[in-house]
Amino acid sequence: MADVTEVLGLAVDEVTDVLTAAALAPSVHNTQPWRFRLAPDRIELHADPARRLPATDPEDRELRLSCGAALFNLRLALRDHGIRPLVTLMPGAETPGALATVRRGGNRDLDDETRQLIKAIPARRTNRKPFRDAPVPVGHRHALVRAAERERSWLHVVTDRDERARLQRLVAKAQRIQAGAPEVRAELTDWTGPRTGDGIPPTSAGVRPAPQDEWAMRDFQAAERPPGKDYESDPLIVVLSSFYSGPLAELQAGQALQRVLLTATTLGLSASFMSQAIEVRPVREELRRTLGGNLEPQTVLRIGFGSPVPASPRRTVRELLLEPIRTA
Repeated sequence: MADVTEVLGLAVDEVTDVLTAAALAPSVHNTQPWRFRLAPDRIELHADPARRLPATDPEDRELRLSCGAALFNLRLALRDHGIRPLVTLMPGAETPGALATVRRGGNRDLDDETRQLIKAIPARRTNRKPFRDAPVPVGHRHALVRAAERERSWLHVVTDRDERARLQRLVAKAQRIQAGAPEVRAELTDWTGPRTGDGIPPTSAGVRPAPQDEWAMRDFQAAERPPGKDYESDPLIVVLSSFYSGPLAELQAGQALQRVLLTATTLGLSASFMSQAIEVRPVREELRRTLGGNLEPQTVLRIGFGSPVPASPRRTVRELLLEPIRTA
């Protein structure tokens, strides 16, 4: 297990703070599929192949989306230490295997928006519980759309009734396909319940799905819901998309995802994922056509005003570190 070292002019405790913030990003089933390698002049972001979900996420799309979200947190945490991060996505032979490298691009003071996003990092939660039946104000919606645009992605707010019904059917269709796949069910079971440092614990599982639910929700083996604790009837549903496909687009969309989620947190909003429609490729293609065929859907979010939920467990920073490359 590697040790935290000084990088980018930061002391060991500052580097620990930065990586701790990066690791608070969301990931499918809270697998936390990222690792970091430290060098004096850079921080490298790598995928953790041991945390792949080959049945649920066979193309590693959500793995890279999660790593992109961790990268956005890393960028913010460096800004909090006065560093302007210089990011290279998919650097190739320069740093073999890395999804991204982050170097020091000089110094930069914090603006108010960035300061609010940094404050939101430890407060953000994936909230699988029912939300209040209260509409998300139009101004909040516009702020979420602008957040995605800032990271060169597109956030489509589903407002048309017919489009909403089509998306509802697609999510339900994907849920049925996955429920009929033993490998997918096994991965869900493996990452659900009491674990140490990762996965979906009972406190983060939300409530059990029920026949009256309008949207198909994953069953994280939560406790049975109390009477009257149904999901909200009209949540805000958004689809985050990229303008092209491939690993680079997924890393970029992951950064947009985290900016959207942190912006939502600053606005007092909660969010959870309905990723089934993305994970099942034929359904994802139907969704792409529903959106007009010019965008690549990356994730579907349910957003609203929720009650407080506890943080999900996280691995230690030392567990996330790759050994440095030794030079002769």
